Amino acid sequence: MSKWRPGDPRPGGIKSMIRVDQAGEYGATRIYAGQLAVMGDRSPMSAAIQGMALQEAEHRAYFDALIAERGVRPTIIQPIWDVAGFALGAATAAIGPEAAMACTAAVETEIDKHYEDQLTELGDDDPELGAAIRKFQAEELEHKEAALAHGAERAPAYPLLSAAIRAGCRIAIEVSKRI
Repeated sequence: MSKWRPGDPRPGGIKSMIRVDQAGEYGATRIYAGQLAVMGDRSPMSAAIQGMALQEAEHRAYFDALIAERGVRPTIIQPIWDVAGFALGAATAAIGPEAAMACTAAVETEIDKHYEDQLTELGDDDPELGAAIRKFQAEELEHKEAALAHGAERAPAYPLLSAAIRAGCRIAIEVSKRI
C-alpha cells in the first residue's frame, strides 16, 4: 500500500483526523487515570503523570470542541477505549513505576509518528488544526522524554512491553479512523 502524497485524494480526510485524534486523547486520559488509580500519590512518578494527564485533558478538550464545532462523528467504540485505556494504565502501574513510564514512552512514540503523518497529509489545508497538532506533538514528545528520564527502559521486559503497546496503538489508530 502506497503512502498518501499531496495531490492524491485523502483516504479519510480532515474529519477522520479529528475523530482519531479525539479518540487518542481520550484514550490517553484514561491510561493516566488507570495509572493514578493504582499509584495514587505514593510514587515519585505520580506528580509527573499528573502533569502529563493535565496536558492530555487539554488536548482532549480541544478535540472535543472541534468535533462539536465541525460536526464530526466521534468513534462509536469510545466505550472500548475507555475500558482498554484505563486497564492498560492500571496494569502497567501495577507492574511498577518504570512499566507505567514504558507505557507512556511507547504510546508517545506512536503518537509522534501519527501526528507527523497527519501534518504531512494536512499540508497547508487547515492552519488551525495544523498548529494544534504541532503543539500537541511537541507536548507528546516531552512526555516521551520525561518517561525515558524516569526509567521507562528499566521496566521488566521493556522491549516486549513497548512493542506490544506500540502495536496496540497502531491498531487503535486505524480502527478509530474508520469506525
